[in-house]
Amino acid sequence: MTGWLPVALLAAPLFGALLLLLAPDTLRPALRTYGLVLSGVTLALTLVMAARFDHGRPTRLQFTVDQPWIPGLGLRFHLGVDGISLPLIVLTALLTFLCFGYLSWGRPRTPSRFLGNRPRALVFTLLVLEVGMIGTFLALDLLLFFVFFEIVLIPMYFLIGVWGGAGRRAASIKFILYTLLGSVVMLLGLLLVRARTGTLDIAELAAAHGAGMSRSVQILAFVAIGVGLAVKTPMWPLHTWLPDAHTEAPTVGSVLLAGVLLKMGTYGFARIAIPVLPEGATAVAPWLGAFAVVGVIYGALACLAQRDLKRMIAYSSVGHMGFVLLGFATLTPVGINGALFANVAHGLITGLLFFLAGAIKDRYHTADMPSLGGGLLATMPRLGSVLTFAAIASLGLPGLAGFWGEMLALFGAFQPASGLPRPLFVAYMVIGGLGAVLTAAYFVLMLSRVTHGRPSGLPPQRGAQPLGETPDERPVVPLGSDASLAGQPPTAALEAENVPRVIDDIRPYELAAWTPLVVLILLFGLWPGLLLSLTTPAVQTLLGALS
Repeated sequence: MTGWLPVALLAAPLFGALLLLLAPDTLRPALRTYGLVLSGVTLALTLVMAARFDHGRPTRLQFTVDQPWIPGLGLRFHLGVDGISLPLIVLTALLTFLCFGYLSWGRPRTPSRFLGNRPRALVFTLLVLEVGMIGTFLALDLLLFFVFFEIVLIPMYFLIGVWGGAGRRAASIKFILYTLLGSVVMLLGLLLVRARTGTLDIAELAAAHGAGMSRSVQILAFVAIGVGLAVKTPMWPLHTWLPDAHTEAPTVGSVLLAGVLLKMGTYGFARIAIPVLPEGATAVAPWLGAFAVVGVIYGALACLAQRDLKRMIAYSSVGHMGFVLLGFATLTPVGINGALFANVAHGLITGLLFFLAGAIKDRYHTADMPSLGGGLLATMPRLGSVLTFAAIASLGLPGLAGFWGEMLALFGAFQPASGLPRPLFVAYMVIGGLGAVLTAAYFVLMLSRVTHGRPSGLPPQRGAQPLGETPDERPVVPLGSDASLAGQPPTAALEAENVPRVIDDIRPYELAAWTPLVVLILLFGLWPGLLLSLTTPAVQTLLGALS
């Protein structure tokens, strides 16, 4: 097949971003649709790619491009797609399109009020971010992978630092420092592989199964590359940048950070670390599994202690990514399939959760759960119902997408690859199972605080908070108190005594942005073979060196 599709996937948002820099100010009124159209074109191209993909041969690299990039250094512009990368490419394009839709059609305001003080800069930032995310999943050259891997850092830094909340500056600096430090260590590992093998071609290195590198070199390279990937994943204890980044990021930043950027780290384990360094993977796998299950338990316990809804969802990502890393650590087809499935499921479910958290904060001007006072199902039944759906999907209810990845990861730990200590991995499976129980506990606690009971906290505020503007700090006054009724019309007293009328439930643009995620969560939950049929043959090839 020709390689025009990968190039077009990168060219559409890239040239769109460059054109935006050169466009006159008269383009300002069209910014509401400019990013939406460009991201829609990119999504359409990914759907064409998925339709033309040879699903009967998902192990074969398709739509490949292999051209000289820097001939003097032997670097090539090598792109391609297989059954491991295709779902993540489609997920990236979908979430970016939904984020632009969420931004573009929120309310009939001027672009500056809706998109923030810098609408042109915001659209440009999101388009550059999309280039880096898709490029990471397309790259088949180690240095090219590293370049795309790093491109996303700058736009995400500005997305948090410019359009985030009150603590955005500290959160964005923490994010960039952590990820850059991890990237430097990863680069050293990639250069070590290049020095020992003489090539940076990922496909060639994977086919060689570590030939030309001794066991000690593979272990050293795996640790170096793994540290860089683990920071982005993030793996405990390298996760501490994540809660602050999620808490302060705008809604679209949190959606893309959780839905795509975290997947870039786990994808690196499947594409580079495990197939290129099989002996290193076998040696480090028990340690990787240990950090994974600690992350599962730590993330769940941290969630139980949170008051802020967005921060709780952020810590839940630490736990869910722990299951992904545990699946990789098993080095079995079942475990790695579970990790890849959980990658996609987490992107859909947590993306939806952050959309919902943003909608709640938009209405109440706070994400503090005690201040919300509960009763969301009474005041906004449709919003409360979707939040309940997303929560039970995230805790792994059978029949929804969140179940299969975690179940397969635990099942893989029950029977790890030969050469790995089975009793140790069975212990990991038990600990991971306990983490799944704690996951259910913190989501049930969250629902009891936010959706159930009689409303007793802040009333919903009419009107959306413009992106990039921090809401005024307001005192938490329970409904029904004298202070809450001061200056209110007489009907306020009646509403305080009874269940408040439904106010500002799901808006049409929110319904349009969330419906595809709900449908896909149901689809993959009821029909997991749709995704596993792509990843299973590719995983078996990936593990060829370990058989």
